[in-house]
Amino acid sequence: MSVRPSEAEGLAIAGLVPLSTCDWPDRLVATVFLQGCPWRCGYCHNAAILDPQAPGVVGWSEVVDLLDQRAGLLDGVVFSGGEPTRQAGLVDAARQVRDRGFSVGLHTAGAYPEALARVLPFVDWVGLDIKAPARLYRAITGVGGPTASADAAFRSLRLALDAGVPLQVRTTVDPTVLDDTDVTELTTTLRALGVRDHTLQTVRPDGTTPTYQARLAAARS
Repeated sequence: MSVRPSEAEGLAIAGLVPLSTCDWPDRLVATVFLQGCPWRCGYCHNAAILDPQAPGVVGWSEVVDLLDQRAGLLDGVVFSGGEPTRQAGLVDAARQVRDRGFSVGLHTAGAYPEALARVLPFVDWVGLDIKAPARLYRAITGVGGPTASADAAFRSLRLALDAGVPLQVRTTVDPTVLDDTDVTELTTTLRALGVRDHTLQTVRPDGTTPTYQARLAAARS
């Protein structure tokens, strides 16, 4: 009798880092980068993996083989992107990682709340990007209506908070859009919603487009 392929085997995987010390605080992990993202943030340094139509370059079997070799050496696996929740095979992949005795971390910007809700029961830690106050979200993501991306992100934040999963909210402070007042506004909003771990990150020009690099240099001058 033939064995039905797992949904995880359909993942478009853009890259695999066998050992990372920076993708999940205080954990040694392998990081799986999933292809595709619906947003186009200027400061994104993973521009090469944003196209949702691009095929993966790493097979799921390579991830499984790595885990079999690193049992007892790695704490877990982080699924990153791109936006990992856009791929239907993520839930099965997270389940398989857990079944092998590893913890599961997730990097997400919250673009797909319904998909996040499906995977949260199989996740042990979430790093969630909340990019700006809602009124400035489109200026960061570059897509959708005035509040569409903000609505999705803040719905995802509510889901993560209600799930009780350990959560770190990260904001990359983009000086081409955000000033100190905006950051203070966002921090206050997040605290009121129940966020206890909010990390501010500095924009890195590495890997961004020349157009954004010029805007960033002007904003910092």
